[in-house]
Amino acid sequence: MSCSSSVSTSTLQRDGSPYISQQQAQARASVVANVQYDLTFFLSENSQFSATSTVNFDLSSVPKSLTLDLNKANIKQFIINGTKVYPNYNGAYIVINQSLLAKGNNTITVEFSREHSTNGEGLHRFVDPVDSKVYLYSHFEPAAAQQMFAVFDQPDLKATYQINVHAPKDWQVISAMRETNVVDQGETNLWTFPVTPKLSPYNFSMHAGPYKMWQDDSGRYPMRLFSRQSVAEQVTPQDWFTYTKQGLDFFDRYFGIDYPFKKYDQVLVPDFLYGAMENAAAITFSEDRFLFNAQMTAEQKQRLAGVIMHEMAHQWFGDLVTMKWWNGLWLNESFASFMGTLATSEATEFSHAWRTFYASGKQAAYHQDSLVTTHPIEVPVATSQNAFDNIDAITYQKGASTIKQLRHLLGEETFRRGVSQYLQQYSYKNAELDDFINSLAKASGRDLSQWTQEWLYAAGVNTIKAQYTCQGNQIDSFALVQTAEDSQHPTLREQRVQIGLFNHHRYGLDKQQAIAVTYKGAYTEVNELVGEICPDLVYPNYDDWGFVKVELDPKSFNTAKQQLSQVSDPLLRSMLWQSMWDSVVDGKASLEQFLNIALINAPLEKDYTILGQVLNNLQRAKNYLDLMAPMHSSYNSKISKALSQMSLRMSMESYRNRDFQRRWFDAYISLSSHGDALEHIQSLLQNKSHIKGLSIDQDLRWTMIRQLNRYDYGDAQALLMREKQLDQSDSGEKAAIAAEVIRPQSSLKRQWLNTIEHNDSMAFSKIRVAMYNLYPAEQKLLNAATAEQRFANLQLMDDKGPVFMRSFASQLIPTNCSTTNIDAISQVLNSETGLSKLARRALLETRQQEQRCVSIKQRLN
Repeated sequence: MSCSSSVSTSTLQRDGSPYISQQQAQARASVVANVQYDLTFFLSENSQFSATSTVNFDLSSVPKSLTLDLNKANIKQFIINGTKVYPNYNGAYIVINQSLLAKGNNTITVEFSREHSTNGEGLHRFVDPVDSKVYLYSHFEPAAAQQMFAVFDQPDLKATYQINVHAPKDWQVISAMRETNVVDQGETNLWTFPVTPKLSPYNFSMHAGPYKMWQDDSGRYPMRLFSRQSVAEQVTPQDWFTYTKQGLDFFDRYFGIDYPFKKYDQVLVPDFLYGAMENAAAITFSEDRFLFNAQMTAEQKQRLAGVIMHEMAHQWFGDLVTMKWWNGLWLNESFASFMGTLATSEATEFSHAWRTFYASGKQAAYHQDSLVTTHPIEVPVATSQNAFDNIDAITYQKGASTIKQLRHLLGEETFRRGVSQYLQQYSYKNAELDDFINSLAKASGRDLSQWTQEWLYAAGVNTIKAQYTCQGNQIDSFALVQTAEDSQHPTLREQRVQIGLFNHHRYGLDKQQAIAVTYKGAYTEVNELVGEICPDLVYPNYDDWGFVKVELDPKSFNTAKQQLSQVSDPLLRSMLWQSMWDSVVDGKASLEQFLNIALINAPLEKDYTILGQVLNNLQRAKNYLDLMAPMHSSYNSKISKALSQMSLRMSMESYRNRDFQRRWFDAYISLSSHGDALEHIQSLLQNKSHIKGLSIDQDLRWTMIRQLNRYDYGDAQALLMREKQLDQSDSGEKAAIAAEVIRPQSSLKRQWLNTIEHNDSMAFSKIRVAMYNLYPAEQKLLNAATAEQRFANLQLMDDKGPVFMRSFASQLIPTNCSTTNIDAISQVLNSETGLSKLARRALLETRQQEQRCVSIKQRLN
């Protein structure tokens, strides 16, 4: 939808909230252009900061209503084109006096002060519990730049930024550009930065504090890494610089466009809401996910490399070329997920990155796309408040998977050329989905309109199954049958896959044939396979080209069950393992069948990535059994012992391989719930027992203490209190909260629930830890005791805003694996009509997961 200066006055009227609608944003962008921000910040260790925002911009015509976003500020002075006025300010935005504006150039200056945020948005303030040092960092996505300066806070009003920062003497100041000057001003330093290239507000950033800095100028671009001083020993800068340099080299070559900024800074920050954020040339990373108290495992290193690559891809696709509105956020994230995985697989030691993507992220996408709340990849976004409503595995991993299979459809070089042309054409501008698709269509000479409709505008995941007959040990007919998930999402899609045929012999499965096929519709004959030897196993998405669930035919399923550990191809083995688990979730096999297969085959698994996949599904199986209590308590107890004993045995046997041993030992802790295992974990903590090769670092100690407190075993509480005294770091404080909150005590649960619902002074990062640990699966009675209260207070929680509600909804909507709870959720959905879209979606998903749990429970009888 385009918008011109003839937009009606009513379109520009806002509702008093800090959020802006797409229509209002389009109307503002239709008259505002050439925006420049001159920003001065006065920073200290105090809870407030002061700033002056000068906004220079052109107007194509003077609108009847123009707003400038500024959130919860105390405005001291307000000047429009040289005239001081009292601001028409509601705490969310300033309505500009029309009579003081002019066609052409305008200048607005706002001098103000504001409290720092403590919820991870705006200019976040953190006080280090170890040394009391204060650290600041900014986070603006989707629309929180207004919490730090006066701004037209929407992605299609790109601007330049020039900042000056007054900061304490021992502080670093980091932004999109490298500082040009630092001047001693007595008690403070004045940092001056050059003008940035054009950026959307959410891509700009400023971070400040006594950060420890590492620098590496060995590559084409200068690289720096920052962390808090008290955690500096946990940082391995060489890993960061190695992956960063590998990524910059890869993307320069792939895109055919040099890295668009002059330096590459990365900052580890506390209390972060997400994994990382692609601020132009000053990327922030969550300490919780990337700081460890011991040498990183292979999994942790790969995750670090993958996220570095993801955020780096955004520097071109997101920062250099930016979406016009938040409905395009999926393309930013999907493309970065795709390119991040591609770069990790081709530029680092993690050549198996696509297998990791299949086993984790892609499975999350299949799951999300199978829910009643599934949605198209491309969806309308009404206001900036709704920007993250659909940020999920469909946005990230399904989108990445569709891009991956489009690359197969078009050819790798054609796809790369189309992407490069898109980035060149729209550099430092905003673009829409059609612009991207048209660039690929032009490069390939192919009409992609049908593909776009099927993949981007239609929701739901398809399933394919091989249907074939054999005569005299030869295939005499072969077809791919495609089905839709349900009648609500009937779209059948076209895509290119490989069909793999395998035959069993004494020592395993041999690949007999693999052919590429483009299928579409409900039924696609594959005549090329007629005459081939009748296979023991057919896999119709061999090598994982397509985004499609696979249902194995009965013969193939039976072969997979019998020969799982003898499948030499690791990706195929991973897919067959997934088929075993999917058969449980889809109601085609019992949980008991999967557990029997896993107990036999998991100890034989020699691939690190697949082992992680299997152990994750075993944990899910254990959670289902815990939710089914007391109906299956005896079976649960038997399986729990078997799982923990298997994990312990493999931990002990894997002493020569640190990564395998740690993966098995982590599973041992999480799967242990009976007395013998918990006693052993306690004795390991107290150094009364040892496992050869295993080093118990601080992170492991807390994990073990949390598990002991989860079951209130032995000296659990005393161990918690002692460790809390020994480790007073930020990560220690959060780990102590987790271990305390998870204890099975009714009064404690109610106390923490009250804190979650009503304490606005505790940092949100700690509230979130409490949410995630309050009601583990087996604490059904404690969960049920406050279920009514949580349902009743859902609207109050929703009113706290989307940042709070996302965590509350994912963790604290009551679950019980019962029809009674399903009815209770339905009642809330029917009666609480004022809930946000985000909250209603969470209720619908929880209800469906409860229905799935009931179905799995019934099949176990």
